[in-house]
Amino acid sequence: MPPRLAATAPLPTRRGVGPSTVGLPAGEWPTLLDFLLARFPGVAEATWRSRMHAGDVVDEKGRPVQPAQPYRPHQRLYYYREIEDEPRIPVEERVLFQDAHLLVADKPHFLPVTPTGKYLQESLLVRLKRRLGIDTLAPIHRIDRGTAGLVLFCVDPAGRAAYQKLFADRGVRKQYEAIVHWPSGVVLPAVRHSRLVPDASFLRTAEVAGEPNSTTHFELLERIGDDHARLRLSPVTGRKHQLRVHCNALGMPLVNDPVYPVLLPAAEDDHAAPLKLLARQLSFRDPVTGALREFQSTLTLDA
Repeated sequence: MPPRLAATAPLPTRRGVGPSTVGLPAGEWPTLLDFLLARFPGVAEATWRSRMHAGDVVDEKGRPVQPAQPYRPHQRLYYYREIEDEPRIPVEERVLFQDAHLLVADKPHFLPVTPTGKYLQESLLVRLKRRLGIDTLAPIHRIDRGTAGLVLFCVDPAGRAAYQKLFADRGVRKQYEAIVHWPSGVVLPAVRHSRLVPDASFLRTAEVAGEPNSTTHFELLERIGDDHARLRLSPVTGRKHQLRVHCNALGMPLVNDPVYPVLLPAAEDDHAAPLKLLARQLSFRDPVTGALREFQSTLTLDA
């Protein structure tokens, strides 16, 4: 999750990226540089010195700070996160709808919705901000980096809470398409209710005994040969990896899933073998304009 921002940050958006912020807790660090090196061990000292000398690390009043500046707790610093030599992800997003309140994009496989880990400029949000010049753009919901399909963004910050509440109140009808491994004996349509919790590995979600907190409806669209099938998945809830976990629990894991049923070692993306999951359709009544909305992805899943 990106660092929290104040209501008004003292640095503007730059190349589609807003400033990150870090709070200064009570502690005995001699200088601001000492604190930053301890707080972010993955960032080299030379990188922080370069950022500070360029004026890209500032305090709450927008004043540039220097490496040798004495540490003072209970303040906030703002800075631009950067990733050197970030590789281009060779896919292209598409804007399907845009008005003064809402933007709908078709996200390809492999592109994260927001900056995370080694992806910054190569995220859907930052690409759209750069391309459209809308610094206020903010995602209303998320889909996994490996999942393709529809993502909704709020254009006007005044309406963001209303759109987020719509998702929280399950006011959005969502349909996904998936291609799965098809075992003998599966009968669809079906509904999966189960309890999902974080797994011991933070990369996974576990299905455990207990009161259900997730629900997915399954429909068979077509059989593909003897051992695959195309499904329509309609989630009622939106837990992390819900569709992937539910498919796997029914004995029909998604094709090209590197996490379920077996967590595979991290590897470079194979763009010829994407996860076979697509956010196909979203429909709802717009809480800002009152209009009925229905959006369909233009992307497809090849069998």
